[in-house]
Amino acid sequence: MSRIGKLPIEVPSGVTITIDSEKVLVKGPKGELTVPHLSEVEVKHEDGKIIVTRNNDERVARAQHGLQRSLLNNAVDGVTKGFSKKLEVNGVGFRVSGGGSEIEMSLGFSHPVKYQAPKGINLVVNKMEITVEGIDKQQVGQVAAEIRALKKPEPYKGKGIKYADEHILRKAGKTGK
Repeated sequence: MSRIGKLPIEVPSGVTITIDSEKVLVKGPKGELTVPHLSEVEVKHEDGKIIVTRNNDERVARAQHGLQRSLLNNAVDGVTKGFSKKLEVNGVGFRVSGGGSEIEMSLGFSHPVKYQAPKGINLVVNKMEITVEGIDKQQVGQVAAEIRALKKPEPYKGKGIKYADEHILRKAGKTGK
């Protein structure tokens, strides 16, 4: 039995869940998300909890059991609290400006770099820190990864864009004679 899949999901007040044969719709105070209903599992909504059970003990059903529960839990968390990731910009002459759905960065290139966030994602700029906020966990992580990929941190001086909790392994520079 899946350790994650067997845990029930608590549904807070203000969240409505519609279960269909192809998708599960989760509506809450921050918005609504659709989660695909996987074929080998069954989703039930009873007395304020969502319970995910699998149809059989086949390998595919076991794999989908924990996945379906995690996707539903992330959707419920997203429409109630939301998700965020923080990025730090380090480097002499590096600047970040803007906010909302578009930011402009000066990252040491010959031109400023503009990033347009997809619908549903909000970018908050505070000095040299970028916060990516949204209700879809996968989309928040994807946008944060795309922004980081614009200028990955380098190992000698640590210049670039890194996650706030990321530790950059530093290398020793050249040794003099």
